[in-house]
Amino acid sequence: MANIAKIFASRAQGVLQAAARQPQVATRFSSSSTNNWEYIKTEVAGEGKNVAVITLNRPKALNALCNGLMKELSTALQQFGKDKTISAIVLTGSEKAFAAGADIKEMVGNTYSQCIQGNFLNDWTEVARTQKPIIAAVNGYALGGGCELAMMCDIIYAGDKAKFGQPEIALGTIPGAGGTQRLTRVVGKSKAMEMCLTGNMIGAQEAEKLGLASKVVPADQLLGEAVKLGEKIGTHSNLIVQLCKEAVNTAYETTLQEGLKFERRTFHATFSTSDRKEGMTAFAEKRPAKFTNE
Repeated sequence: MANIAKIFASRAQGVLQAAARQPQVATRFSSSSTNNWEYIKTEVAGEGKNVAVITLNRPKALNALCNGLMKELSTALQQFGKDKTISAIVLTGSEKAFAAGADIKEMVGNTYSQCIQGNFLNDWTEVARTQKPIIAAVNGYALGGGCELAMMCDIIYAGDKAKFGQPEIALGTIPGAGGTQRLTRVVGKSKAMEMCLTGNMIGAQEAEKLGLASKVVPADQLLGEAVKLGEKIGTHSNLIVQLCKEAVNTAYETTLQEGLKFERRTFHATFSTSDRKEGMTAFAEKRPAKFTNE
């Protein structure tokens, strides 16, 4: 167990070192970005232009998650992740569908050997690997891979007509990108079993009640509320936000005692940062903090 604590402590130090090495990226994204996106749209939002918005854009297919879309999403996340002007990322779809699932037409001919040897769905993990906080703004359907994609994000805001579900059982298969794992950790075994074994959907209000979504807002206000949340996060040190995000995520990956050790060591690590010193000094001097993300 001591070795695990050492590993967690080294991970925290790694985040600090990686952030210090991260290059400034001058390019700013907008709806007219030089990237020739086919399946997504990107822009920056908020008064400080520090919140990236990625919109899934396959309206005719209800934003079904094809390989091309997931590759573009991964690329956009990597680019925004390197841009020091971006504090948070909002991932959204249309009012009708966040994402209605994976592209079944693309995978219908897959074989077991192809899935194993090609490590099918492995390239879906960029959302979960991204260090900056990601807010899923979910309107309409978030089913199958769409629900799994939302759960890879750090926070879910739901429009009041949103629907969540894991209907893979009706297709003769099971969730393959976290539906049986992340969902169970959030809503508990019984509800996760019910959803995965029946394919039944739940609405936004029930999702909030179960802890799957943190807030429900009118559909036409959803994106604005998600951007406001990103702006609020952006008022803090980006470096410390990333460390805090990793500490919260660790709670799902280890025992309570090891998690507490990791949290304490990460807390201690913040005392090597300029932003921790600035934050506490500003508080003592009764003035706003001026964070430098160092």
